[in-house]
Amino acid sequence: MPHTVEKIGGTSMSRIDELSNTLIIGKRRKAELYGRIFVVSAFGGITNLLLEHKKTGEPGVYAAFVNNQSHHGWHDRLDRVAEAMKEAHVKVLDNPADIERADAFVNERMLGARNCLIDLQRLCSYGHFRLTEHMSQIRELLSGLGEAHSAFATTLLLKRKGVNARFVDLSGWHDEGDLSLEDRIRQGIDGIDLKSEMPIVTGYAQCLEGLMSEFDRGYSEVTFSRLAALSGASEAIIHKEFHLSSADPALVGADKVRKLGRTNYDVADQLSNLGMEAIHPKAAKTLRRAAVPLRVTNAFEPQDPGTLIDDRPAETPGVEIVTGLDLYTLEVFEQDMVGVKGYDAAILDVLTRHKVRIVSKVSNANTITHYVDSSLKVLRRVEKDLSERCPSAEISSRAIAMASVVGRDLSGLSVLTRGLQAIAAAGHEAIGASQGPRNVDVQFIVDRDALDPVIIALHRALSETERPALSKAA
Repeated sequence: MPHTVEKIGGTSMSRIDELSNTLIIGKRRKAELYGRIFVVSAFGGITNLLLEHKKTGEPGVYAAFVNNQSHHGWHDRLDRVAEAMKEAHVKVLDNPADIERADAFVNERMLGARNCLIDLQRLCSYGHFRLTEHMSQIRELLSGLGEAHSAFATTLLLKRKGVNARFVDLSGWHDEGDLSLEDRIRQGIDGIDLKSEMPIVTGYAQCLEGLMSEFDRGYSEVTFSRLAALSGASEAIIHKEFHLSSADPALVGADKVRKLGRTNYDVADQLSNLGMEAIHPKAAKTLRRAAVPLRVTNAFEPQDPGTLIDDRPAETPGVEIVTGLDLYTLEVFEQDMVGVKGYDAAILDVLTRHKVRIVSKVSNANTITHYVDSSLKVLRRVEKDLSERCPSAEISSRAIAMASVVGRDLSGLSVLTRGLQAIAAAGHEAIGASQGPRNVDVQFIVDRDALDPVIIALHRALSETERPALSKAA
């Protein structure tokens, strides 16, 4: 049966009761309900409580456990997770029996996780065992709790509404087998009749590869894409809280932006590089290789087809999106660098060792500058290491921002020239600018406090003048 694999993100999951009536059920009846597999994230905020806050770094259960293993602060945080989970499912479930079952599910998982951590704490009190050897497994264990809870609660919700939903738990809870990701997924969906069942699948999947070690909190999109590829989905769909639009509507104005409608994986990769992920780049790679098109929709406008992402080039040149992010420059100047090999390799080695993400780079005869997405604390360590390896070099860094204009084909649009003119007309200055020969993006380096007005100026000059705005873009 032709089917889709669809992912619902954490913020949207907190309104799953609303989405169950619109996105999932809507006007569909009987057989029309099926032929869809839903991959769900944890309810909004739960993963922050389990691990650490994604933006502020505030410690969750994981951070408290690994940083203070001899005390019991993590117990209180685990209690807080249980409370938050129950608060989340009470908001979306209205049947007392369903709430009772969901409460029991949370209690059972929390008790199991607590006992596991206590046992590990006791084990690591002996000198032969080190907590550092188990940190990745702890992170995996805790991550799976959030998705298992949301998938279970969603299954209860849909069953109460007459949908033959099936809870598919890929988290490996009490599973003695060591399976690869593909085997874990195959085992999970084995025997499901997509003509009459709607699988609700956990975004986290326990596997030999260890999703957290490579993808950290991008693991749900990896599970989603691999499930779509393995099951031969006709389409993979990500339901977000907004349309994929020509710019951030909160910044440039909802009446100024337009929904993309269609783009390709090349543009999706550029957006990922800029921290504005339509989808995790490795998840996109899986879908692209399996020839599965990706659709990004606004979950709360289920009648709108959203934006289709595939491998087709643009029919005509055009600017598709203007975005940006805060970065740091890492500049290595060495007067005697010209004609000498090895500087590039040395810098890359240090950046890789400190796990610093490189967004872009420029170089000339005696200077190599990397634009990196990093904290200042990590960057200071990088500078120290580079100073030891290149003692005669001048190494410096500064806070900057990058505004980027992206499109499948920017040829013939004079984006670089028009962009610089727009920035100057807005009263700002570009510290640097670059455009590659493939004509898919143009980057403008500006002061951090100029990023927002520069994006507005670029969007006005390069996007709003190209095509009329769409009122439904959000």
